[in-house]
Amino acid sequence: MKNIKAFLLTGYVSIGFIYAIYSNFFGQYQYKSFAYNIGRALVWPASMFPSVGKFLGGIVVS
Repeated sequence: MKNIKAFLLTGYVSIGFIYAIYSNFFGQYQYKSFAYNIGRALVWPASMFPSVGKFLGGIVVS
């Protein structure tokens, strides 16, 4: 079980890092700093799929 959790966490962070690099050089927010893009990459599913962002917003507001 611990091995699967580590694998999923590593995959999530890897995709987030790739998304941050892409956003920093080619994305809509390329004029922002790399730190801003890393912050967006921490919640990359909400950035890539707008419905996930609405769902997370609903959880936070509730």
